[in-house]
Amino acid sequence: MDAHALIDMLVAATVLAFLLGFAAQRLRLPPLVGYMLAGVAVGPHTPGYVGDIALAQQMAEIGVILLMFGVGLKISLADLWETRRVALPGAIVQMATATLLGLAAGRLLLGFGLRESLVLGVSLSVASTVVLLRALEARRMVDSSAGRLVIGWLVVEDIAIVLAIVALPALVASFDAEGAIQGQLGLTLALTFLKIGAFVGLMALVGSRVFPWLIVRVAHSRSRELLSLGTLALSLGVAWVAYTVFDASFALGAFLAGVALNGTRLSASVAENSLPLRDTFAVLFFVAVGMLFDWRILLDRPGGVLLVVGIIVIGKGLAAFLIARALGTSRSDSFYAAAALAQIGEFSFVLAGMGLALGVLSAEAHGLVLAAALLSILLNPLLFHLAGRAARREEAAVPA
Repeated sequence: MDAHALIDMLVAATVLAFLLGFAAQRLRLPPLVGYMLAGVAVGPHTPGYVGDIALAQQMAEIGVILLMFGVGLKISLADLWETRRVALPGAIVQMATATLLGLAAGRLLLGFGLRESLVLGVSLSVASTVVLLRALEARRMVDSSAGRLVIGWLVVEDIAIVLAIVALPALVASFDAEGAIQGQLGLTLALTFLKIGAFVGLMALVGSRVFPWLIVRVAHSRSRELLSLGTLALSLGVAWVAYTVFDASFALGAFLAGVALNGTRLSASVAENSLPLRDTFAVLFFVAVGMLFDWRILLDRPGGVLLVVGIIVIGKGLAAFLIARALGTSRSDSFYAAAALAQIGEFSFVLAGMGLALGVLSAEAHGLVLAAALLSILLNPLLFHLAGRAARREEAAVPA
């Protein structure tokens, strides 16, 4: 059985995701509902076949890498730079707001300790890359002003949460010594910033010159197979180097690899070649989310689940809208920003899982994060629909 774990996992995940996704669409529900139900069906909390969660999460990570690579091919650094006055302060303030809300809820309403409440809050502060990008791509909004804004916002969140993941073990290890915390944590963050900065500089100076040249050489071979393989090797290879050597995330590395190819005459062909793999592995991300979900927490702690979902959907969404408006963003784009960021996903799972492994987060708090993530992902298409309606009304109200 173990020798065929990957094949078993792929067959079960893809077949069930197709069947339940098709059924969901026939019922006028988003297909991702079916994908997540497929994950629940093959997860450890339902009877029958149980898939390998570790394999599913690694396949989901590949989906994140390919999605971010595709976004980098469409969004240039110049486009993101234009959104810096909103995306940078907006992401920081919104993450701080969500963290404080989670901290307050954990301490005052859920009965958690200070450290547990803090990790809970940080876990709720970062949006899912896959959910956000799938929503934008489904509505062809990646190149829109709202799309550029939330992608820039997402990149800032990505860097911030990488720092949080790197700092958490050091913070927990020296929590009792106040002076030691400041010194060790400061050094850890400084080194991480330097490594990420070095990686970004390397991609800007070397990647933007070498990668286009390399892809052109491959294209001259007139082999579609080699071009597809080269695209996959580039996205996965750079993501691996970013994570292994520079302590950045896979997603950030893949995004910058795509940015390095942005604007070249072959970028459209590269994006087209990677599309089937991107779609397939993005589906496996939602299957992996469903596998992690223990439905029994809905019966054991319904009030806690609703509270955490409220922080994510209402707290984060409202914060994003108000911050974007305060920084001069149009009401239409602010509506889309609120919907796009009112969910959590893969980074929340990583941080919550790390907190559980370090003994900072209880199994109950970990379950609340997973349940709230699943429900926020399920609600996200509805939020986007409502945001679209509000944005269209706003645009119609503006005199020509």
